[in-house]
Amino acid sequence: MPEEGIDLSPVGKILTNEEVLRLASLFVRNGVTKIRLTGGEPTLRKDITELIRQLNELKPLGLQSIAMTSNGLALHRRLPQMIENGLSHLNLSLDTLDPFKFELITRRRGHDAVLKALDVALQSKLSFVKLNVVVVKGLNDMEILDFIRLTKDTPLSVRFIEFMPFTGNKWDQKKMVPSSELLSRIRAEYPAVIRDAEELNETARTWKIPGFKGSFGFISSMSDHFCSSCNRLRLTADGQIKVCLFDPNEVSLRDAMRQGASDDDITKIIQRAVSGKKEKHAGMNEIDVVTNRPMILIGHFYNNTRATRPRRPYYETSPHLFERTSSIGARPYSTLTHLDESGKVNMVDVGNKPPSKRTATASGKIFITSLAYELVTKTYTETGSQSGDDDSTSPGQQQRAMNKVKRKGDTLTVAQLAAIMGAKQTSSLIPLCHPLSLSKIDVDLRPQVERGRSGSEHARYFIECSATVSCEGKTGVEMEALTAVSVGLLTVWDMLKAVAGKEMEISDIKVVAKTGGVHGDFERAA
Repeated sequence: MPEEGIDLSPVGKILTNEEVLRLASLFVRNGVTKIRLTGGEPTLRKDITELIRQLNELKPLGLQSIAMTSNGLALHRRLPQMIENGLSHLNLSLDTLDPFKFELITRRRGHDAVLKALDVALQSKLSFVKLNVVVVKGLNDMEILDFIRLTKDTPLSVRFIEFMPFTGNKWDQKKMVPSSELLSRIRAEYPAVIRDAEELNETARTWKIPGFKGSFGFISSMSDHFCSSCNRLRLTADGQIKVCLFDPNEVSLRDAMRQGASDDDITKIIQRAVSGKKEKHAGMNEIDVVTNRPMILIGHFYNNTRATRPRRPYYETSPHLFERTSSIGARPYSTLTHLDESGKVNMVDVGNKPPSKRTATASGKIFITSLAYELVTKTYTETGSQSGDDDSTSPGQQQRAMNKVKRKGDTLTVAQLAAIMGAKQTSSLIPLCHPLSLSKIDVDLRPQVERGRSGSEHARYFIECSATVSCEGKTGVEMEALTAVSVGLLTVWDMLKAVAGKEMEISDIKVVAKTGGVHGDFERAA
């Protein structure tokens, strides 16, 4: 999960329970025997327990099991009812047994909650309980044997998953630990390890240590793919079918349903999508991480939290579910407006948009030293000497630095002019910004003091820059306002670097308000 969170989808784009059940029924009637709820985080869907009960009613049609993958943070109290409603398999995601490292990885507390969910699951009547561990070199690969020891006294299956490339996860091949290397480490500690029986079309290659109640396995998507036996289809929460996790191509079943397609029509769409499934996914260095959704966006659900995402329904098919037909042109998915359908850089076409009045205000600040603050808050004479009480001309390095600053002129006036010029040059500085005819640019720079409770001894000095940009145009002026603030603050840095170069810090540059445009007005809360 990115630290800044992610934008949430409107609830109208998400499949309703009725739509999920209609599609699930179609899949089951055509041979699907297992449905897994997964993606971002399924327990965020308020009606997830009821959805499990409704899916369970498909068992007379051939459905054999209902599984779920969860982070476990909000699961332990709800799990018994889910099991009562038909949940038969559970995978919990837990990448570390160290509570402090857990908080570092997930950016939240909750390690105890996951372990509590695991305990409830192991004491229940679930058919299978598995622990998913994504292994990253230097982060948690030293915990492998600790996870193995969990299988000694409990019927738990630990599955080590190779670090896989997705948009935004900063994948690096050097961080990926091949499953063969992990097995060698385990064998060094437990030489008697043997292969274990596996479910048909299982993604993990499973092993067992004699005398242990549980087992462990490896999902080696990168170093030793299992594409030839993969029988998974994924249906995203917004109704797109994906035939491969690493393929950016998607086909919308939601749109087809909402446009009145019959069950036969939808089945044909699914057949065409499956017929386009490639023999195997690209190599680890060729996988498309530009247009392909990251895992956290496959379950794209509307909620008031930015922290986690509910998971998407995920369907496992029988090996020969759909006959091969002619391929269908699938729609590449991209949430980035500056990428075209092939993932290449592209300027947004605003030609058909009507012009409208637009404004945007951005702000930011630069922290400076008390000496720099004193310099910018006093006036200058024509000869460059500082007016006021301090007209010292004593020699020394500090005095020479102060004289250098004074020779540059009025810091705030120069920064204000630079900010205005920067706003006007935005399209020249930022490659894909549209050139706009700006009607007004207001820039304000104000020196301020932030005093601690103990008084001036702990005061922090800074200059706050605010820029409001207006235009009558076809696209917004947020970038122009942000550029103005950035250039203005950089100019302050340049003007004062002789006396405060090492201590200055630019921070908090952001859009604080905007008006106009199809997305409406916006004002950031104070």
